[in-house]
Amino acid sequence: MAIRLLAALALLALQPAAHSAEPGTIELPRALFATGDDPARARPDFDDHNWTELSTLANYEKQGFPDYDGYSWYRFHVRIPSSLKTTVRWPQRLHLYLSSIDDVDQTFLNGVKVGEMGQFPEDPRGYATRWNGLRNYYVDVATGLVHWDEDNVIAVRVYDGSGGGGFYRDMPTLSLAEITDGLSMDLAQTPIAYGPTMFRARVHWLNSFPVALDGRMDYEIYDAAVDRVLRRGHAPFHVGANGHADLPIEAPQRAGVEVRFQFTEAGTGAAANATLHAPYLLTPPESLSPRINGARVFGVRPGSPVYFRIAATGSAPLQFSAAGLPAGLRLDHRSGVISGQARQPGDYRVALTVGNARGAAHATLTIRVGNQLALTPPMGWNSWNAYGLAVDAGKVRAVAEAMISSGLAAHGWTYINIDDGWEAAERTADGTIRSNAKFPDLQALSDYLHERGLRFGIYSSPGARTCGRFLGSLGHERQDADSYAAWGVDYLKYDLCSYELLLPKEPNVADYQAPYRLMGEALAAQPRDIVYSLCQYGLAAVWKWGGDVRGNSWRTTGDIEDSWRVVREIMDSQAVTAPFADPGHWNDPDMLVVGEVGWGGALHPSRLTPDEQYSHISLWSLLAAPLLLGNELTHLDAFTRNLLVNDEVIAIDQDPLGHAARRAWTGDDWEIWVRELADGRRAVGVFNFGDRFRRLTLAGRVPELAVGMTLRDVWRQHDLAPLTAGSEAAVPSHGVLLLAVGQARP
Repeated sequence: MAIRLLAALALLALQPAAHSAEPGTIELPRALFATGDDPARARPDFDDHNWTELSTLANYEKQGFPDYDGYSWYRFHVRIPSSLKTTVRWPQRLHLYLSSIDDVDQTFLNGVKVGEMGQFPEDPRGYATRWNGLRNYYVDVATGLVHWDEDNVIAVRVYDGSGGGGFYRDMPTLSLAEITDGLSMDLAQTPIAYGPTMFRARVHWLNSFPVALDGRMDYEIYDAAVDRVLRRGHAPFHVGANGHADLPIEAPQRAGVEVRFQFTEAGTGAAANATLHAPYLLTPPESLSPRINGARVFGVRPGSPVYFRIAATGSAPLQFSAAGLPAGLRLDHRSGVISGQARQPGDYRVALTVGNARGAAHATLTIRVGNQLALTPPMGWNSWNAYGLAVDAGKVRAVAEAMISSGLAAHGWTYINIDDGWEAAERTADGTIRSNAKFPDLQALSDYLHERGLRFGIYSSPGARTCGRFLGSLGHERQDADSYAAWGVDYLKYDLCSYELLLPKEPNVADYQAPYRLMGEALAAQPRDIVYSLCQYGLAAVWKWGGDVRGNSWRTTGDIEDSWRVVREIMDSQAVTAPFADPGHWNDPDMLVVGEVGWGGALHPSRLTPDEQYSHISLWSLLAAPLLLGNELTHLDAFTRNLLVNDEVIAIDQDPLGHAARRAWTGDDWEIWVRELADGRRAVGVFNFGDRFRRLTLAGRVPELAVGMTLRDVWRQHDLAPLTAGSEAAVPSHGVLLLAVGQARP
């Protein structure tokens, strides 16, 4: 939700025969390319006439350089006309928009470095990928770096650790910035107070240019639900050079509200616009009375250690009891953690009771001692989307504490998974994997998590190297699985990464299965349960065979980003996977991108609007997908927490029947997804993919929406009137109405 105020954000890049897609913008659709590394390539006089010309709209691996990982360079030759100065009111900054580059870049203009993102392997701080960051670089025209009406060379040094490399998203461009282009809305530093009907915020604005801005800020409160401006206002606005300023705002707290800003700079008259899609809370406040939340079924193999935290809310202190536990398991009556070992196979129906001064809550938990794990989709946190390769033990411990203190663990969030970046540079003499200095004692970290009823996850690759260029498990699969078990690991994410280099030119399904089968057998041989997550991006329709190699979940897509375009693309791809989900086997459309994310760079609030985040969580729950948070948890904002503690939404994801939703109806940028639930009801998601607030008549769109059916608004947790012929879903742009339809069986 970090909103840039850009007068004209150009979208594509340069080349000798460059043209302007819009006034003042030079596109850069093609560049010269060569693999390898040489600092001389940054110089404008470097001879590049033998280089290959590539498109900047697709990675180089799709253009004749398959499976190449390592260093490479792009070079653009572009004539920058002096007439460009007449297209803006403040011709002081050249703006290079280089889209996204996989993984890391340094960018030079006429031999001088003007921007970089991520950290190269030689960086003393270590390699840090920033494949999905947007490269917006600004050059001070007064430095003389721009050669007006002459050839200019933009040289981009790239390092790709794994997967597709180089430019890949949208068109790089060159333009001159307006004085207002340095102004941005910083929602990470915007405190928001939520009332019953209104919210108040002090919107924090940052000025990244070394020039003060004086002018006027006009704003209007627009209600998309009724297509009407509710209120207009304006105020003098000043923000110093490289400074910041706050602007207080009050607006209704409900779906469809937008705060539209326009800043006009007094000296130049330049104007810039931004829209704040106002956040609003849907999940009702938690009751002080006891409530038991989370999964109602749990699988464990005979003799494996058990760490199961009963998810429960209510005013402290809570007192837990459990009747019917299998022999070998015990309950801590104060923490609600069930631990021990159950050796006798069978289904055990355990009567849970949680009480406090306000009363008691009861529920039945089925503990299935057998051969199946992950009977409901895993829920928890993974380090990658927040910390990338910058993860360390201190951050993991802080997140674990935040998982409990924020109350998320009381709603079923339990896994704490370390992604890439924990591995030492070398194995021991006998080949044993070790952790690096950031993780001095993984056994102690595991014990720390288990004592709190949380579960411990780790990461590796079937290749020689992980995606972050750390040690993979190739040739050490059983040895590594033994180490994981000794450390107390409960979950393994196994990422294809460098194993792609070992696949045949035209791999078949067996080729993709082989490395995953090897590790699956190694994990099955361990004396503890380790949930097995295959991460290979949906290649060879992994949903059809992931269970055959002992997988409990499998990635069905490429990596997610906090953009609606990517979330929408993932959604489109999931309809074919639905029939292959069942208890112990889950389609995984990747981790969640809500809250603050950063992938190892500066953290920023998710760029998904509030409505898009409601759709994101709703869809993953309908899909019976693993719910793995990727955000910073140690300072969880009120909106994100509210998004993550809705027990009725979570119950859909954790439904023990294990069926994934199917796409049941589409039309005019609407989609309806339907999921069968174990209690006989249907979960129905009505998604509006249009660009405005709209209403859809529901009756008859799908058989589940028949006249007379009982309806419950799941996010708001209240019953609606029975469905009539005129019942409508009122849904914001990119938003959702999530319903439970029908009567639950007793």
